[in-house]
Amino acid sequence: MMPRTKENDLMPNRLPRARSIAVLACLAGAVPVVAATSTAAVASPTASAAATCKTPKYPGVGYYTSLKATGLGCASATKVMKHHYTCRTKHGKSGTCSRVDGYKCTEKRVKSAIEYDARVTCSKSGKKVVYTYQQDIS
Repeated sequence: MMPRTKENDLMPNRLPRARSIAVLACLAGAVPVVAATSTAAVASPTASAAATCKTPKYPGVGYYTSLKATGLGCASATKVMKHHYTCRTKHGKSGTCSRVDGYKCTEKRVKSAIEYDARVTCSKSGKKVVYTYQQDIS
């Protein structure tokens, strides 16, 4: 490793370029595999990568701060999120809900005197909805 000097700081770093070339080579090797997939698979894609979705208006006093869907679309993730809200608020402002629409849900909360921030994860057979919200307690 070269000692850090003013001259060395001005020299272009060749490691990121070599890394970029290696990544491009790997991607080029993957192109024939993608091209060989059937048209049926292309016609009906499944959401497997996590998608960041737009958060709807919070129905109570508070707001949704994030929504991420893996293995399902944003519309379905929003539906799960809203049904979870309805389920947990049936048990009061600080209520919880462990199952909704066939999803198992867990929730982690950070509570203060006037509100709490929460992160909810609902999952079912490879599908996952993760959202965060803030709700006033008073």
